[in-house]
Amino acid sequence: MLFNSYLFIFLFLPTILIGFYVFSHKGHHQVALLWLIAASFFFYAWWNPSYLILLIGSVLGNYGLGKLINRKIYAKFSLILGITVNLALLGYYKYANFFVDNINFLFNNNYHLETIFLPLAISFFTFQQIAYLIDTYRGETKHYQFLHYCLFVTFFPQLIAGPIVLHKEMLPQFENRQFYHFHMENLAIGLTIFFVGLFKKVLLADGIAVYASPVFDAAEQGTALTFLEAWGGALAYTMQLYFDFSGYSDMAVGLARMFGIILPMNFYSPYKAHNIIEFWRRWHMTLSRFLRDYVYIQLGGNHHGHIRRYMNLLFTMFLGGLWHGAGWTFVLWGILHGFYLIVNHSWQRMIKLSYWLRPIAILVTFLAVVIGWVLFRAESLQGAIVMYQGMINIDLIVLPDYYFSILGSFGVLLVQIGIQFGEVPLFKTGEWIGLACLFFIAWGMPNIYQLMHTTTPVLQTYTQMPIQPRWLQWQPTRRWAIIMGIIAALAILNLTHVSEFLYFQF
Repeated sequence: MLFNSYLFIFLFLPTILIGFYVFSHKGHHQVALLWLIAASFFFYAWWNPSYLILLIGSVLGNYGLGKLINRKIYAKFSLILGITVNLALLGYYKYANFFVDNINFLFNNNYHLETIFLPLAISFFTFQQIAYLIDTYRGETKHYQFLHYCLFVTFFPQLIAGPIVLHKEMLPQFENRQFYHFHMENLAIGLTIFFVGLFKKVLLADGIAVYASPVFDAAEQGTALTFLEAWGGALAYTMQLYFDFSGYSDMAVGLARMFGIILPMNFYSPYKAHNIIEFWRRWHMTLSRFLRDYVYIQLGGNHHGHIRRYMNLLFTMFLGGLWHGAGWTFVLWGILHGFYLIVNHSWQRMIKLSYWLRPIAILVTFLAVVIGWVLFRAESLQGAIVMYQGMINIDLIVLPDYYFSILGSFGVLLVQIGIQFGEVPLFKTGEWIGLACLFFIAWGMPNIYQLMHTTTPVLQTYTQMPIQPRWLQWQPTRRWAIIMGIIAALAILNLTHVSEFLYFQF
């Protein structure tokens, strides 16, 4: 079941909301918790009921180990066991086929392993529970009720694709008695953020996806791409992924807020970042936080000299790339961003960026990210190479042939300098106009958290949030109700084709 489906919006969500608050209003708080947990299990089982056993087993096992660690019963052994089992399950389901395929390639073997289908959300609930075990071992948690812990792991708004939440963010909210009281303000805020996210997914991300996919598909088939086709496909995917993940993040935050729960911020206008360090503070922020706190810092962080720091960065980003998928394209994408971060840190040690150079820095950062997204999106290294060949082939710039007559003598001049006119099958003028509109939204408009900052829409994982003028700030007024009604109607009316969120595959 997808957030962007009629079934979820008009049946599942209203039923769960009404049931939760009816039980809560009657004082049956434990029943209300069970209702929400059962709904989350049902939501997860919708894709593949057999993997529900894995999720339940993971919750029971990690809760039991956390309890032992909390009581100082074989605490270190329990921690090592918990991390090992969690990573072993993740490794088996996500990387076993990848590992066997590479062994066969390197040693010319023919080992065969049946295709293992990746259980939905295993990367997310595995990392979430590893963080819980580590924090418990550090003495940073207390003993929580099983139902609260179960909801912490399975809460359906953030179960499938994050954010990766921490116990200290969620469990105190579940224990708060205000959790069981209905507030109209929470519903209004939640619906606003949810429908903005739905609009991003349905109209913006899915709208540009139909232009990105043919270019990457052609590259996979070995079709030579022109300069503009290759860049058009790369930029289209760059915007597709941006609005797809931004839309999902908003919808998750909005859904949780309808139940009175505030999730941590997971996405904050990352294409406005003026360097790669800043980009990773804004993109998938809770994953970046996990990798920083539970991998990079544990490796020594920046406390053992520059060389050790750079090796730690490279290894952390290698793991970040591998986390996204079992493929060499993801591994190389992670390593590439590791080198980006090394260059960024080295540059910052030598030169302080002037404020007037910030727009140039934003553009350079964005282009570096686009180059990385080609690896991220390509289905194979060969497909990525074909894309890169097109992107650097400035000798093959082809404009639609009807431009020649429109441009007149200027068209003749363009021909003289090597620009060709002819058929452009993959990325035409209309696509570039649509792409320009998406760039304007991503770079020129405030995000939903800026517009709603007075309502505390998210737990702050990013502090440098510029305040918007009062007339732009969201208020529960008729004017905003009309605006959001229009946005919601446009999104719902365009739900003719339901597509998965891109981060579901991770």
